[in-house]
Amino acid sequence: MLKKIRVKWLKKLITSILYLVVLSTINTSVFAAEVPEVLRFGLIPTESGTQITDRWQPLFDHIERCLNVKVKAYTASDYAGIIEAMRFKKIEAAYFGPKSYTDAHLRANGWAIAREQRLDGSTGYYGVIITKKGSGLKTIEDLKGKTFAFNDPNSTSGYLVPMTYFLKEAKIIPEEYFSRVIFSGSHEASIMAVKMGKVDAASTNDLDLDREIEAGRIFKDDFNIVWKSDIIPGSPLVVRGDLSYDFVMKLKKAILTFNDPEGLRKLQLKGFVETEDSDYNCIREMKKVKEALRKKR
Repeated sequence: MLKKIRVKWLKKLITSILYLVVLSTINTSVFAAEVPEVLRFGLIPTESGTQITDRWQPLFDHIERCLNVKVKAYTASDYAGIIEAMRFKKIEAAYFGPKSYTDAHLRANGWAIAREQRLDGSTGYYGVIITKKGSGLKTIEDLKGKTFAFNDPNSTSGYLVPMTYFLKEAKIIPEEYFSRVIFSGSHEASIMAVKMGKVDAASTNDLDLDREIEAGRIFKDDFNIVWKSDIIPGSPLVVRGDLSYDFVMKLKKAILTFNDPEGLRKLQLKGFVETEDSDYNCIREMKKVKEALRKKR
C-alpha cells in the first residue's frame, strides 16, 4: 500500500515539474537558441540593390555597435527571394512589406519585432496609383485601355491593396481593363516607368515616393495621384523564430533606439516602434478577400 502511494506521489511530482518547465518557457517559446556570428539582413527590392543597401546602412552600423556583431545586407531580384532566403536560413532578419511579412511568417517562421514610424509620427502608409503630370490621366476611368504597372506579386501597396480595390470596389479586372499589365520589379522601377512614359500608370505608395524625392530622382510635381488607399500598417523588421530570445530582444532594442538624424533622413522616417504579428491580421483578411473575389471571376 505504501509503495502504491509513493508511486502515485512521484507521478504527481513529475507532472508538476513538467508543468512548471512549460510555464517558464511560454513567453519565449517563439524563439529558439541560435545566436548568429554575422547578422544577414534581407531587404525587399523597393529600389535597386545598391541604393537600398545605402539607405539602410546607417541602421546596420548602429546595430553593429549595439550588438558587437557584423551586419551584412542581403538583396534579391524580387520579394519572393527574400522570403525564401529566410525560409532556408540564408538570412536572420529582414525588412518586409506587410503582405510579404505575412507570407514570411507562414512559410519562413518570421516574426515582426518593429515597424516604421513616419516623419509625422504615424505608423502606417498609403498605397497610391500615379500617372504622369500633363498626361491628362487624372481618374481611374481615364486609365481604361492604358498601360499599367504593378511592382511585385508579393508587394502590399504595389499589388495586394490596388488589386483588392480593382476587384472589390472598382469592379475591374486589370488584364481586361488595361491594354497591358506588367510587373516592374520594384517601387522605384514603377515610379520611374511612369516618369519616363514607359507605362501610363502604376501602383506604389507615398513613402517610396518620398524616398525617391529625397534621393533627387523625382519631384513631387512629376505625378498625379489618381487613387489613394486607406492606411496600411507600417512595414516591419522581422527575425527568424529560431534565434536566441535574448539576441532578438537586444536587436529589437537597438532598432527602437536608432535615432541618427542622417540615417533617418535617408529612410524618411522618424524612427521605429514596437509591433507584433497580430498588427498584420488586416493584411491577412485582405488576402482572403482578394482570393475570394478572384475565384468568383
